[in-house]
Amino acid sequence: MKKLYEYLCLGELFLVKVAFVSLVFLVFIAAFTRYIGYPINWSVDMAQCLFAWCTFIAADIAMRSNKLMRVDFFVAKLPERYRNQIELVNLIIILAFLLALIGYGSHLSYTTRFRTFQGIPGFSYTWVTLSVPVGGLLMSITTALNIRAIFRKIREVSSA
Repeated sequence: MKKLYEYLCLGELFLVKVAFVSLVFLVFIAAFTRYIGYPINWSVDMAQCLFAWCTFIAADIAMRSNKLMRVDFFVAKLPERYRNQIELVNLIIILAFLLALIGYGSHLSYTTRFRTFQGIPGFSYTWVTLSVPVGGLLMSITTALNIRAIFRKIREVSSA
């Protein structure tokens, strides 16, 4: 199971890299073609789709490597026991939010299934809105693993 999760993490990183480079390239080409008088109509829509997926998947990568912004000025001054308990409460709140994100994002994806992009006929807007529940699911997995790690820390500190 651990090996599968490692492959998932590597796949996420590869997907974000490819999507971000594609996004930058697409925006550059679209700006150039607009400048010479031949705009690409679907470029903004595709850039929006790539940006949504990059945002949510990269958020999971940042969460997994503990690179998300945090203000722990006061918490860092507390004993480790209390820091771990506060971290646990924060992670439980984050998990509740992510589960709501999955639920509401799934509903949003379902309700947008017939909406299409103006510049890309036949391409459902659901492909953009699916980034919300998928990203929420990936971040929920990461949060659950972090909660498990905090429980281990709390157990170690209390037994020491």
